[in-house]
Amino acid sequence: MNLRELLEKTVTGLGYELVDVEQSPRGRVLRLFIDKPEKARGVDIDDCVQVSNQLTRVLAVENVDYDRLEVSSPGLDRPLTKSADFERFAGAEVHIKLRLPMNGRRNFNGVLQGLRDGKVCLLIDTGEVLLEPGNIDKARLVPKFD
Repeated sequence: MNLRELLEKTVTGLGYELVDVEQSPRGRVLRLFIDKPEKARGVDIDDCVQVSNQLTRVLAVENVDYDRLEVSSPGLDRPLTKSADFERFAGAEVHIKLRLPMNGRRNFNGVLQGLRDGKVCLLIDTGEVLLEPGNIDKARLVPKFD
């Protein structure tokens, strides 16, 4: 089992969603972002502590070599990494950066419409665009402040 699978299994087993994993270049720092969709205000420090404590034990048993483990919420500008994220956050404003330009453009800001025929549908100022998920380099929610 690779590291990502191990982290995913442990985090979901605790009732959380693994949003993203970052590793430092030499793998010395493991940074995890977790979420709990059914929790209205998102994850808090107690959730992060619970996941961190469990992962510390699991990583020791699995003999994973690292120096520091960081567990946090994905933040207001949460990354969208899975197909389910594009469905869940339909109606939200997002920023998407493509790997390869589409019609001379790599950056798109608009309102997420979900998935259509396996493609990410985005409503931008000129109308709807369909983006190939495999061409999406980064997708993030745009934070809203009242």
